Amino acid sequence: MLTIANRFGGSGAISRRELLRIGALGGGLTLADLLRCEAQAKTPDSESQATGEARRPKSLIYVVLDGGPSHLDMWDLKPHAPAEYRGPFSPIATKLQGVQICEHMPLQAAMLDRAALVRGIRSVENDHYLSEVYTGLPRSSGKRPAFGSVVSKLSPTKHSLPTYVSLKQHSGDLFDYEKPHYVGAAHAPFRPFEESLKDLAPVKNLEVLENRKALLAAFDNLQRELDRPQAFGGLDRFQAQALEMIASPKVREAFDLTNESAETLARYGHKAGKYPHQTAKQYMYDWNGKPFLMARRLVEAGVRVVTLHAAEWDHHSSPTGDIFFALKCLMPVLDMSITALVNDLNERGLSDDVLVVVLGEFGRTPKISPVGPGREHWADAGCALFFGGGLTMGQVIGETDSRAERSINGTISFQNIMATIYHTLGIDLDVKLPDFNGRPQYLLDDSSPIRELLA
Repeated sequence: MLTIANRFGGSGAISRRELLRIGALGGGLTLADLLRCEAQAKTPDSESQATGEARRPKSLIYVVLDGGPSHLDMWDLKPHAPAEYRGPFSPIATKLQGVQICEHMPLQAAMLDRAALVRGIRSVENDHYLSEVYTGLPRSSGKRPAFGSVVSKLSPTKHSLPTYVSLKQHSGDLFDYEKPHYVGAAHAPFRPFEESLKDLAPVKNLEVLENRKALLAAFDNLQRELDRPQAFGGLDRFQAQALEMIASPKVREAFDLTNESAETLARYGHKAGKYPHQTAKQYMYDWNGKPFLMARRLVEAGVRVVTLHAAEWDHHSSPTGDIFFALKCLMPVLDMSITALVNDLNERGLSDDVLVVVLGEFGRTPKISPVGPGREHWADAGCALFFGGGLTMGQVIGETDSRAERSINGTISFQNIMATIYHTLGIDLDVKLPDFNGRPQYLLDDSSPIRELLA
């Protein structure tokens, strides 16, 4: 183990992203400060639980179809509805008797007996605010921490990999709903892009490593006059651990897809097709199956929460757009990536240990707009897919009316979805966390999991 004699007391006041942005032990002491923040955030219980061997904690892969996927064109078709509702796609039979989904998702149809399909999900928001998707609660509930940050706070990993990884590049403060808010900057998601990945690059020669250590020492001397004396003791281990992370094959390999074969990438659907950006047919993008494969690698290595955004699903009415053209492009490639991920987890014996959830922020208007044609935002009914995690699979939960407008057998909300996720990951739903004003806040207002999934 490499150790560094000087000490640097970090306040933990800046975000994980900023800590990682400048470069490992080079311009910001990033990994060492991050480790310090996480250590300071740990509770006595989490420290005590770190001793001894325990069974593998469960993980989550959370696939967000940002923009609002059309529920009644994908997983809740109504073939007997009037023409202005049902859309152009035909339903096909699935492995679940009597259950049909869209013809453009045959791979999911063939394994739906290993899934739980939830229909009729009601959201509060009816616009592209992803607060409910990442916290379970609408914006009116205030600035709540993303669920991955809550997991990082209450049930962190016991090794050098981060607890919470977001595979979506940061898009600015206004539309970033994966913030830790009052649980603390140490619990922001790690985003493996650009400078952050450079932090994990191996040091290839001793001279470079010595230069980094010298720069670290210089920062130590500068900061020493500013820090509280009680923060000095015992912090060498964080600096040493940061150096070990840089040198750790496990950390680097978890984020490295170069060893994956072309056949594996093809199975996940990397560049298997193109899809339109929103409703403009002339702007086409390659489908990217790599985040699905990266997510599998990360949970296999021990990351607790991995979130990813899969393409663009905000297809409205417009003279140049056509929601059905977009869906016909998107559904087959999403079908490939989802089934490859679920099958891969199953083949590696991880099905019970990893929960996969696929959803969007709402559904689409059951009645088709003639311009385009298109469907608009619809908060009263949406769908979600659950796979694995030790939950009860092989069922459809919830039912909508004959035009897929609303649930007819009770309301399932994003709070119920989030409660199910917290329960699966072993998070106590009765816990309270102090907000910015020191007031204790429950994680959710409605902490009832979807009972059929727990049966």
